[in-house]
Amino acid sequence: MTTNRLFVTELYRASLGDAELNADLLDAAKMLAKEDKAGRAWCRENGYQGYTSYSSLDDLPQRATCFDQLVRAMKPHVEAFTGQLQMDLRGKRLKLDNIWVNVLEPGGSHTGHIHPHCVLSGTYYVRVPDGASSLKFEDPRLPMMMAAPAPREDADEEHRRFVYVAPKAGDLLLWESWLRHEVPPNRAASSRVSVSFNYRA
Repeated sequence: MTTNRLFVTELYRASLGDAELNADLLDAAKMLAKEDKAGRAWCRENGYQGYTSYSSLDDLPQRATCFDQLVRAMKPHVEAFTGQLQMDLRGKRLKLDNIWVNVLEPGGSHTGHIHPHCVLSGTYYVRVPDGASSLKFEDPRLPMMMAAPAPREDADEEHRRFVYVAPKAGDLLLWESWLRHEVPPNRAASSRVSVSFNYRA
């Protein structure tokens, strides 16, 4: 008898471990949160507890050198992951579609979502205080499971319906953009700072 795994969902994780880059990104995030009036207005209107530049700024790598350095540092990881996924890019490389800052204040969360029209998405973690939110991934088969019993409490990670990944400062996470994910409420006493991004074909 044999058991095969079908239709694997993969998550790429690497540590960039650059303390100087993290310090520069943290300073840039604080500056943007203070000066980006349109971004702060969007956060107020949409109930985002903290600050995100998602809807207001589309030029971070041109705006601050540290974002350009981050994009350069991520490039080999993005290429390694697309190779691991065995994507047929017909000799081309994925292109950065957008990149934005997230400053999630205590109690803040981000409900479940996907990133339409993109190939890979991910997050780089700048500051992760004790008690900060994990990233919650949802099994993409969940809507079709109908009468399937829930997995046991001690089930392996690959058999669970939801997987929680606890990042550390300096961690880079990459996943395919169709994978639904969310950020549960931030239980830390201070803000969790990250930079998220999408790549397209």
